[in-house]
Amino acid sequence: MSLQEIFATRANRMKASEIRELLKLLDQPDIISFAGGIPDPDLFPKTAFQDAFAEALNGPMAAQGLQYSTSEGHKPLRVWIAAQMQAIGIPATPDNILITSGSQQALDYLGKLFLSPGDTALVGWPTYLGALGAFNAYEPRYDKLDPLSNRSGADYTAAAKEAGGAAKFAYLSVDFANPTGATVSRAARERVIDLAEEMDIAVIEDAAYQSLRFDGDAIPPILALEAERRNGDLEACRTIYCGSFSKTLSPGLRVGWVCAAMPVISQLVLMKQAADLHSATLNQIAVASVAEQHFDSHIDTIRSAYRARRDAMLEALQAHMPDGVSWTKPEGGMFIWVTLPDTLDGADLLKQSLESERVAFVPGHAFFADGSGRNTLRLSYSTSTEGKIAEGVERLGQLITRALNG
Repeated sequence: MSLQEIFATRANRMKASEIRELLKLLDQPDIISFAGGIPDPDLFPKTAFQDAFAEALNGPMAAQGLQYSTSEGHKPLRVWIAAQMQAIGIPATPDNILITSGSQQALDYLGKLFLSPGDTALVGWPTYLGALGAFNAYEPRYDKLDPLSNRSGADYTAAAKEAGGAAKFAYLSVDFANPTGATVSRAARERVIDLAEEMDIAVIEDAAYQSLRFDGDAIPPILALEAERRNGDLEACRTIYCGSFSKTLSPGLRVGWVCAAMPVISQLVLMKQAADLHSATLNQIAVASVAEQHFDSHIDTIRSAYRARRDAMLEALQAHMPDGVSWTKPEGGMFIWVTLPDTLDGADLLKQSLESERVAFVPGHAFFADGSGRNTLRLSYSTSTEGKIAEGVERLGQLITRALNG
């Protein structure tokens, strides 16, 4: 007997993450890796966390930190997050916040909450690979979300109905998106709200990189723009905001959050209870302590470091990429998106690059729901020094030049 024969049909939709596999290359010291979209561990606030965990384990909260807790999450942490939401125009209370095991768990819960097999999720082309992985288990159909196109909500709705389901939500990463590094304009954010109202669907706003702005003026989150339309009534909003400490304080502690109207939070709490009861209490206590005391100064530190690395990568791309190659110029975050001539395949190029140049990156096709985008790739500058960035991009530019010249 093979148990695979009785797996649920959804198991066929689950695929290994190409990025997770590439992260194994980080253990090879001669590889220059632009692959993992991960924070630089040298920038983690280690001392602050050492102090926070020591206090949590030895102070008056020691018993609480090691005990079961509420599914909603540690109250002081939710209070701090609600204040942060208010500071960016989202009128949240702690009751509008659910703590999750990273924003990845939030995406999984939201897929489970909204998607029946055959329903449609509107996503970017390309979009965050982790979102596709989270939603895939619920057997959706994907449609291309292009807010500033001439396509109407009725067109999206009709296409979803013809495919045998209903459109349920629009998902988008709004600031310095993974994988492109692009930021959704205010006009496009407003248009997403219009489309959602016309179609009567939810909006899932992935704001994992919101704090990592280097240049330009901040744009209000979609949830803030919608709340403004609703006269400050968050309970009347259909946008669901997903935040995370993974790109700012620590990914390993797995602390993220959802900010939404109470009916959504209440349903997600039931899912949390059924899945893992609650996120790790001790981790939440430590994150709350570090956030309260160090968040702003730490953000200044990592912004400065990542800005210098972004600038180094943009300079190297300009110096070493041949004609016909283009790339985004992000105002923050961790990524640059490179578009190659149509004759090149990013996956093939990666194989050659690992063999001859010892440079790793992520082929772009993994970020497209239909597997297109073969001539694209994602570069991350977050974990490399400026010198390594210059060297790695030069090697990659030489490889692409050779490939184009046959």
